[in-house]
This record gives sequence, structure tokens and C-alpha cells, in this order.
Amino acid sequence: MSTITTAAPPIWDALQGPPHSPLRARAAEALFRRVVADLPVRVALAGGERLGAGGADAPLMRVPDPAGLFHRLGADSKIGFGESYMAGEWDSPDPAALLTPFAARMSTLVPRPLQALRRWVDPRKPAAERNTPAGARSNISRHYDLSNEVFATFLDETMTYSAALFRPGIEDLAAAQRLKIDRILDAAGVRTGTRLLEIGTGWGELALRAAARGAQVTTLTLSHEQKALTERRIRAAGLQERVAVHLRDYRDERGRYDAVVSVEMIEAVGAEYWPDYFRALDALVAPGGRVALQAITMPHRRVLATRGTYTWIHKYVFPGGEIPSVEAIEQHVAQLTRLRVRERESFGASYAETLHRWRTRFLERWDDVAALGFSTNFRRMWEFYLAYSEAGFRAGYLDVHQLVFGEPHGS
Repeated sequence: MSTITTAAPPIWDALQGPPHSPLRARAAEALFRRVVADLPVRVALAGGERLGAGGADAPLMRVPDPAGLFHRLGADSKIGFGESYMAGEWDSPDPAALLTPFAARMSTLVPRPLQALRRWVDPRKPAAERNTPAGARSNISRHYDLSNEVFATFLDETMTYSAALFRPGIEDLAAAQRLKIDRILDAAGVRTGTRLLEIGTGWGELALRAAARGAQVTTLTLSHEQKALTERRIRAAGLQERVAVHLRDYRDERGRYDAVVSVEMIEAVGAEYWPDYFRALDALVAPGGRVALQAITMPHRRVLATRGTYTWIHKYVFPGGEIPSVEAIEQHVAQLTRLRVRERESFGASYAETLHRWRTRFLERWDDVAALGFSTNFRRMWEFYLAYSEAGFRAGYLDVHQLVFGEPHGS
């Protein structure tokens, strides 16, 4: 069993209030009131005041500590809103439903004149969280080496931590995950004898399914916890002759493969290193081979507007993370590789459903997580993360794509 063993309190247990600034708190309150005034939500402030344009059935936000909420929003809105939830200063019976209208208007929540101040107001990403080879190992460890047992409480039996693909007749989460994996393996042309490279092992389901097809699989991870569990699963399946798991950065991989597959790993690369990543894909796929990616995406204008800013997700969940746009991916592929787009499919609604099921399972099994040594602050952090992400996909602010690249026809 693996649990938190660090001497210092984890960041979620070290939650503190930011330095008090009455002026910024008042400004944040005024902006919050303006934002929710025409949103289809209900906001119930302590003392009985009600805000929002939602009717009786609209999502409810309860704010037992308005001063605490506005104080954190004034100090840093991108981080303070989530920290305020962690601290219990606001709550909701259904945080994903509440956050969806906010996510739908993400680009206009802050008035345009104030958006121009972003570069001076928003905190920048810490230099220590750059995705250098050493930084990437640290960033990945902070999330994925958390505890295999925690992830097992809310993931399905496949231990797949990426968007499932729901289709008519496919309602079971594990079946939807296998459908997603099989689709991307099919798109990459993985069959008996294929030399497959997977960048981002997860807990091994894709590698196992590819090996079961007869492929020879090399899979790369930076997570010690994931490597250990994946190797146990491979041995249990009797596929150790077909799968090699390496604790290795994609930048250090050599050789040529018939297919390269990477599922929701590009989000951990960082825009600074996207050129390195796409050059590596180009170098690692053999002539005539295919590259298949699954990527969380957001509109390109939001990629440009938010680049370099430091958010709650960075601080508490995915240090060094950066979501690309389809346009950014395709620009890098066109400019830096010999590859071109062959296929593209999006299924953001499936990701919203995946996240909803993860959050439901996590809360249902909270007692099991608590027994591993995790605190109430951790529960509220994880609940907010899953609800916030679900809202992004339900609103269409976020999407997920499978993209397949190969050499131009006739080359």
C-alpha cells in the first residue's frame, strides 16, 4: 500500500488564507456580483441575501462565509475560488452543475478592460514547475505518485485515467474505456507484429490490450507508482514477453516504431516543450507508420490568452500542465514534422460523463480514501477538481480529441 509519507504537510493540508486586502476584497465582491447577476444560478449569501438570475430549479451556491470568499477572490481569483471551496467558505449540492454556466462564459466573466491587466495581475507559473526533464519527473510524481489505492477507489477495473468513449449501447464505464482504447489502437494500425511505442503508460490498460493483439509494446512513464502496478498487471496477464515498461522521459527514447500512441500525455508537456514533443514523435515513428494522440483541448484564443498564467489546477492538481488547442497541435505537426492529419474525432460529452462517474465513485468511497490517511481538505480539493473539469466539458469550454497523423499520401 502507498500513502502520503512526506514529513511536511501536503499542500492541501497547508491551506492558508492569503494576506488581507480590504480594497481588493471589495473589488472582488463587486465583480462577483456583476458576474452572477445574469447567470442562471442561485447564490445564497449568509444573512439571507440572494443573487443570480436562476429560478427555483437553478444550480445553488451556498456561501456561509462571504467575507472569506471575497477575500480569496481579491487576493487571486484564479486560485482563490477553488481554495475558498476547499476551506468550506462556499458549497453546492451539485458543484459541476453550478460551475457549468461559469465555464460557458469563461472568456467574458472578466470585463474586457480588466482582461488587459491580466499580465500584471495574474501570477506566473513557478520556474520550478517548468517541464525540463527533472521538472517533468517532479510534476508527474506530485499527481500520479499520490497513491495507486486512491485512484483505484474511483477508476473502473481498467484503471484508465482518461476520457472514456460512450456510444449507444455502451453505458458501462469499463466498456467505454476499452472502446476508447480499441478505437485509438485501430486508428494507429496496431495489430499482430506491430512495434508500438506508448508515451504515458497510465496504469497499463492500453499496453495490455495492444499486447493481447500481438503487438510488441514499449511504454514510457515517469511515475514509479504507475510503473510498479503496470508491471504487476502485465505479469498477471502473462504478457511480460510482449510489454516493456520504462521509467523514461520521451525525450530520451530512441529507435523507430510502426506506431506511436500517446493518450492525454501532451497536457503534461507544456507549451515551451511542444516543439520537442512533436519532433520526438516524428523521429520515433518509422516511415509509413502512424501517430495517434488523445488530447484535452480548448479554443486556441484561450490558449493564447491564458498562456503562462498560474491557476488553481496548477497549484493543487497538475503542476506544469498546459492544455493545447487542435490548432496548436496541427500547427506544430505541420511545421516540425513530416506528418499530416489523417483523422480527427472529438467526444467532449463522453469526458463530462466520465468525470461525473469518477466524482460520484470518489465521494461514495470517501471512507476508503480517508482510511489511507487523506484529509477532508483533500476530499474537497479532489471534489472541486473533478466537478470543475466536468463543468468545462459540459459547457464546451473543454473538449477531447483523438488525432491521427501519418505521412502525406503518395510520399
